[in-house]
Amino acid sequence: MAGLHAPLPTTTIHLCVDMQRMFVEDTEWRTPWAERVMPVLVKLCEAKADRTIFTRFIPAACVGEGQGTWRDYWRRWASMTLEAMGPSMIDLAGPLQRFTPPGRLIDKRVYSPWLGTGLDAELRAHGIDTLVVTGAETDVCVLAAVLGAIDLGYRVVVVTDAVCSSADDPHDHLLALYHDRFAQQVETAECAEVLDGWR
Repeated sequence: MAGLHAPLPTTTIHLCVDMQRMFVEDTEWRTPWAERVMPVLVKLCEAKADRTIFTRFIPAACVGEGQGTWRDYWRRWASMTLEAMGPSMIDLAGPLQRFTPPGRLIDKRVYSPWLGTGLDAELRAHGIDTLVVTGAETDVCVLAAVLGAIDLGYRVVVVTDAVCSSADDPHDHLLALYHDRFAQQVETAECAEVLDGWR
């Protein structure tokens, strides 16, 4: 059943995944309805800026970088390397930039924010056990963040009106999958309910 299972504790943080210029502006990776979720994200960040961590996906500097299949990946997406698009495109989307600080940035080079970032250790050190997850894309980096958080034992709440994808069907399927297969470990709720339950 959709909705919060219980109020959110003081040990909660907001993990905003990859809401960067390269996904919001005119690139090959533009997520067309990022603009639709942006006002919701801004509202959540305004309420919980000091409890927000933003991840940024850092592309390869140039074609030829990467390990294993990532090398082929960057050959396919040569237009999205730092050399091709310019390093400023990894910045947070304009409306979110004013939230750092107090919000923090975590940079990652793969889909998951849990590999090579020290994020889990940092959260554990501060007693964090609950994640409110937003961002892009629902079926790629947000999915990696959610599944990793499940494996690590965090309580996970996906904010349904604050995640987006460039592919509508996979987005819808993922939200349905959370209900059908992960209902014990993933809660889904709209922003208004999340803020109401996070005092």
